[in-house]
Amino acid sequence: MKKDIKKVVLAYSGGLDSSVIVRWLIETYGCEVITLTGDVGQKQELEGLKEKAVATGAAKAYVEDLKEEFVRDFVFPALRANAVYEGRYLLGTSLARPIVAKRQIEIAHQEGADAVCHGATGKGNDQVRFEMTYMALDPGITIISAWKDEHWTLNSREAMIDYAEKYNIPVKSTKKSPYSEDRNLLHISHEGGVLEDLWMEPPEEMFVMTVSPEKAPDLPAYVEVYFEKGNPVAIDGEAMGPSQLLDQMNSLAGENGVGRVDMVENRFVGMKSRGIYETPGGTALWAAHRAMETITMDREVMLIRDSLMPRYAQIIYNGFWYSPEREMLQKMIDEAQRDVTGTVRLKLYKGNCIPVGVKAPHSLYSEELATFGEDEVYDQKDATGFIRLNALRLKMQALLKK
Repeated sequence: MKKDIKKVVLAYSGGLDSSVIVRWLIETYGCEVITLTGDVGQKQELEGLKEKAVATGAAKAYVEDLKEEFVRDFVFPALRANAVYEGRYLLGTSLARPIVAKRQIEIAHQEGADAVCHGATGKGNDQVRFEMTYMALDPGITIISAWKDEHWTLNSREAMIDYAEKYNIPVKSTKKSPYSEDRNLLHISHEGGVLEDLWMEPPEEMFVMTVSPEKAPDLPAYVEVYFEKGNPVAIDGEAMGPSQLLDQMNSLAGENGVGRVDMVENRFVGMKSRGIYETPGGTALWAAHRAMETITMDREVMLIRDSLMPRYAQIIYNGFWYSPEREMLQKMIDEAQRDVTGTVRLKLYKGNCIPVGVKAPHSLYSEELATFGEDEVYDQKDATGFIRLNALRLKMQALLKK
C-alpha cells in the first residue's frame, strides 16, 4: 500500500541517483519535493544545483553552507576523543551524514513536510546514519529510503540513466566511474569498483587530496598547531575558525603526502568492505592532539579515556551520533580536555607526520623529575618499597604454585 505523502525533504547532491529520485518521488507518491544540498566541504561545483533541482521538478531547493558547523560540532568533538574506528579510520563520512540528516529534519519542520528521503543503498552504512538521525530527532516523521522502497525499480545505473533520459533530467556524465568517491572537509573516500580486488594497489591517479609520498617535497615542512581545551584554534600563530583551520591543514599535510589509509573495515550491516581514505589534515591534527595530551592529561584519566575510545568511535561509525551513550561519553571526554591547551610542532615529510616539539602552560611534565642526571627532587630509594608492594601479589602466586 502506497503511503500518503504530501511533502518530502530529499538529501540532494545533484548526482545521478538524487537527480532521478526527485522525479521518482513525484511520479511515485504524487508529492511535493524539497531538496537539501549540504555543503560540508565536498569541493564539488555547487553552483547551479538549485536551478537543476527545480528544473527536475523540485518545488524548492536549499543549498546551504554547513562547513563551520560540521567541523566545530562534529569533527572537533571526535578529535577531542581521539576517535579512530578499527585503529585506522578517522570517521570522515560517519561524521558528515548526521549533520545533513539533522538539517533535513529542521527544514521538514520549517516547511511542514511529513517525510524525508535519502538515496543511500541498502548495503552500506550511510542508510543507517541517515535514518538513525531522522528517528532520533523526529520519531514521527515518515522515512523514504529509495533503494529499499517497494516501488523502486531502478536497480541499476543503466535503468537510472534511461529514466533520466525519459524525463529530460540533466546528468553530467553517464560513464561509470571505476570506483565510488565521497568527499568532505575531513576526508575523501574511495570504494567499490576496481578497488574490490584486495590484491590491487590503488592507482595513483585516484588520489585527490594527497600527493604521493614519493613525489612529496624533499625537505620537511614544519607547522605549529595551538590547542585550547582540546580544540585546534591556530596554525603557526594565526587564529582560524574550525573550517578554515582544517582546510589549511589539509593543504599543508596533503602536499607532503600525509594521510593515506588503505583498509578493510567491518560495516555495521555485517560485511567487510575495502576503503581507501585520504585524511591529510585530520591525520596531522589527531597526531598533534595526542602529543598535546601526553603532557597535559593525567595518566589514569588518559587510560580510562583511551579504553572507551574504540566504543565511542564505533558508536559514531554505526550511526548513533544522537544517542544518550555518545552524549554521555562526550561529556566525560570534554571534562578530560580542560587542560589540553598548548602548542605542538609537527614535522611533515613524505607521508610521515611526526610531533617534534610540545609546550603547554599546564604541563604535567617536570624536567627536574624526568632527568637522568643528579637531582634533589626524587629519592630513588623510594622505588624499592614501591616495587615490593606491587610485586606482593606476584610473590603470593609463586608461593601457592610451589
